[in-house]
Amino acid sequence: MRSACESSFNREPGWLPAPAPFLKWAGGKSQLLTQFRRLLPADAARRRYHEPFLGGGALFFALAPKRACLGDCNADLMATYQVVQRDLEGLLAALAPLTRGHSQARYYGVRRRWNTQRARLLPAQRAALFIYLNKTGYNGLWRVNSRGENNVPAGRYQRPGVYDPALLRADAALLARAQLCTGPFESVLERAQAGDFVYLDPPYQPLSRTASFTAYARGGFGEADQRRLADVFGQLDRRGCLVMLSNSDCVPIRTLYRHFRIDAVQAARSINSKGGGRGLISELVVRNYG
Repeated sequence: MRSACESSFNREPGWLPAPAPFLKWAGGKSQLLTQFRRLLPADAARRRYHEPFLGGGALFFALAPKRACLGDCNADLMATYQVVQRDLEGLLAALAPLTRGHSQARYYGVRRRWNTQRARLLPAQRAALFIYLNKTGYNGLWRVNSRGENNVPAGRYQRPGVYDPALLRADAALLARAQLCTGPFESVLERAQAGDFVYLDPPYQPLSRTASFTAYARGGFGEADQRRLADVFGQLDRRGCLVMLSNSDCVPIRTLYRHFRIDAVQAARSINSKGGGRGLISELVVRNYG
């Protein structure tokens, strides 16, 4: 008999597609799900699930847990998830016109509208612009400057997959089970209880001075934040939560989590500053369970 975790990764097809990320996100975990399967608790889908660095949510959508608490410090990202959860029809109506006539000129016009007008737009309209910029910007990045303005250049897409009503409906149905919040990762300590499963996927420890792309929200994520996160990991462990964390395979991370179980997985990532050089690179998965 297949475990709940296995069955959630291998769903039978139905009238809706299986839930999957509707956003691109730098460092997303879709490509690692097969390797993650052996590292997850066998009953992960039945436990209450927490993810305070949600990003694209690849593991959440694959697990499809019965109950979830999802968060991120990126307020625009979480506002988009809330619109998918609460006003899908309004989002689809706002998103449909953006799918016609994509070009670099259209991209920069939408980016300018986002940076100058988003405060005056309805939530569904803001979410539509967010999805469009995310799906058509360079390499799935969401990067902001000190004023909180998106400054990602246009990607080179001929027919970007911006509008997928069937996928968004499947995701909305799953998100209906989730509690969404915006805030720092420490907020997971306010909600997680013994027996819950917590997945931590922070901005990674840079492997070099030119490898950091952590400015997806104002403030970045530095070494002090990595130490704070390690402290939260320890507190969750003492509370009786099952905790899993992803990060770079480097000495600082191995040192921070030296008292826990550490496994390596292989991910296809950009491995030089030009962005064109790609290859397999080792990443760490830290767990407090066997």
